[in-house]
Amino acid sequence: MKKTFTLAALSLAVLSSYTHAQETTAPDYENWIGIFGTKYKTSPDRPLDQGIYDDGEGFGLEYGFRFTQSWAARVEYTALELDYLEGSTAARNDSGHMIGADAMYFMPNDWWYLFGGLKHQSMDESFTLGNIGIGKHWNAGEKVKFITEIAAYQDFGEDYNDYSVKLGLAIAFGGTGSGSSSSASKDSDNDGVIDSRDQCPMTPMGVAVDSTGCAVDADNDGVMNNMDQCPNTPAGVEVDARGCEVTIQDSDNDGVADANDQCADTPMGDKVDSTGCTVFDEEDVSITLRVLFDNESSVVKQPNDPEIQEFANFMKRYGNTTAVIEGHTSAPGSESYNMELSQARADAFRDVMIQRYDIEPDRLETVGYGETQLLDTSGTAEAHRVNRRISVTVSGTVKVPEER
Repeated sequence: MKKTFTLAALSLAVLSSYTHAQETTAPDYENWIGIFGTKYKTSPDRPLDQGIYDDGEGFGLEYGFRFTQSWAARVEYTALELDYLEGSTAARNDSGHMIGADAMYFMPNDWWYLFGGLKHQSMDESFTLGNIGIGKHWNAGEKVKFITEIAAYQDFGEDYNDYSVKLGLAIAFGGTGSGSSSSASKDSDNDGVIDSRDQCPMTPMGVAVDSTGCAVDADNDGVMNNMDQCPNTPAGVEVDARGCEVTIQDSDNDGVADANDQCADTPMGDKVDSTGCTVFDEEDVSITLRVLFDNESSVVKQPNDPEIQEFANFMKRYGNTTAVIEGHTSAPGSESYNMELSQARADAFRDVMIQRYDIEPDRLETVGYGETQLLDTSGTAEAHRVNRRISVTVSGTVKVPEER
């Protein structure tokens, strides 16, 4: 029991510090006066000169006053009658009284209260007792309350415990509500904001609130101050449940976090969609190339010619395109010879594309037309020169990346 009294004292101390912020809240009623009856159970180990005390009854008066909504004190007087046993026979009823004072702590909404204090019991012998207990004031009307309590007692310096049960009736008076729970000034959650203005009526005890009774979020990150472990987060920054900035990994710097990026290592200049993949547009592309040859020759004389390089770069950039290389000759010579020569010229240019510029062979087709498609039919030396050629035109619809 001594341990019980020690823990109770510690609990009252913790409650005192925990509710310091609410100590200025006006109580619903400031005072009460009550009458009660009590059933008193004595310890069989209580030491007396002769015999022992048995259980008894009593009735009494109490007067209480509340400092705040949470804290109160009271004094009480109890007329007490206990059975006094000598051996196994009841010799008499021992009458006396018990007086004392208690400190009381009321829970929010007056759900129940804790109390503890000192009592002096004057019977055939006198005793000084410490007591703790729990009780409730039940509303029976605007100013009328029923009293219910259970208490435990311990004699200082002795090792015995008594118990009591109390039932009573109290009249409340004074205060902002005179005992009425519908008072306009009532603050049910003890946050310092009265219920009529409190937009967050069940704020946990000890949480800082604003003028509307809601928990304060000083850095506007959506995490209340009492939960915010990073209280000065910059505006607009994404935070986690602790109020701390979320670190986002974006390895290819395309604006899509790695966790959501389905296309890693996107080129820096490409526009991407919500999955981190390049956004493509369809585009029509084409290129035309003409290469001239010497008389009766199928040798590509200048394979590094800028126009040939441009053609090769086009083929590499648009990898889905294919090309048909057309070989031609001038009019002189037999028809069969010119057909073979035109095919040889087309094949020679294809070899340059494959061997020098690494274009895939299956993208290049050749065909010889001999002298059947002359560009100039005048029969002059200049006509023969322009007719000795290969020509190639590549066109198609390809997907090209959009730029950021």
